[in-house]
Amino acid sequence: MENPYLPYPVRIDEITTETEDKNLKTFKLVFINPEDEEKFSYIPGQFAELSVAGKGEVPIGIASSPTEKGYLKFTINRVGLVTKHLHNMKEGDVMGIRGPLGNSYPWDEMEGKNVVIIGGGFAFTTLRSSIVYMIQPENRKKFKDISVVYGARTPGLLLYRYELDQWEQRDDIKMHITVDGTDDPDWKYNVGFVPTVTEQKITSAENAIALVCGPPIMIKFTQPVLEKLGFPSERIILSLEMRMKCGIGICGRCNIGDQYVCKDGPVFSLAQLKELPNEY
Repeated sequence: MENPYLPYPVRIDEITTETEDKNLKTFKLVFINPEDEEKFSYIPGQFAELSVAGKGEVPIGIASSPTEKGYLKFTINRVGLVTKHLHNMKEGDVMGIRGPLGNSYPWDEMEGKNVVIIGGGFAFTTLRSSIVYMIQPENRKKFKDISVVYGARTPGLLLYRYELDQWEQRDDIKMHITVDGTDDPDWKYNVGFVPTVTEQKITSAENAIALVCGPPIMIKFTQPVLEKLGFPSERIILSLEMRMKCGIGICGRCNIGDQYVCKDGPVFSLAQLKELPNEY
């Protein structure tokens, strides 16, 4: 048996500063050993542990799609010791990755359905993975209408601006981008909180499934909107990424009731969460 704590070595191939406050950067990582890339087989919704020798490791959702070959992407918020060190690293530096970990979004259940994606802030990472996965030509026919509501506090805090523009130009995906507020006269999208824009733009739950990932306060107020629209609890899919710790169910710090977020999640349906101690 391989050591589950032993990370794969990866090289930082590219670093992109995503937001105007420079607190969010996307790292494009390339496996040093080709055989490690073969072992790292993942599905959108999963996460990994990123590690720096002598500093520690941090759980981060995978932002790339398995349809994007040859590299992995992670968008990292500078909030603690490890993430601050990562933000100071340079292209060409070597670090570690452990995973993939956790479960994924319920892709088998999503086939043949309308898909509503709702994201807020920097939690849009695994949703970015899901969008790229779904709009690939070989996958797009598996899903019906795709609608996306994505918001941030200000325009300068939106992730993946180039891709958001690209997706908006497509005729097979409906993009609803919003910010809490802005004084930018050139802003041409929505202004309002994500739950409000969801209620305005998503008009039907018929044959639909919703993927929701964002800060807890956003999820708390989006949940009743979806229920009002007619989404049953089984078709509201949430992610508890903020609870992830060791990734393999050993440390016991991520448990909610009898569930370990890192092994049984981080993806849960609202129906599952209603059977557990309240998180939102």
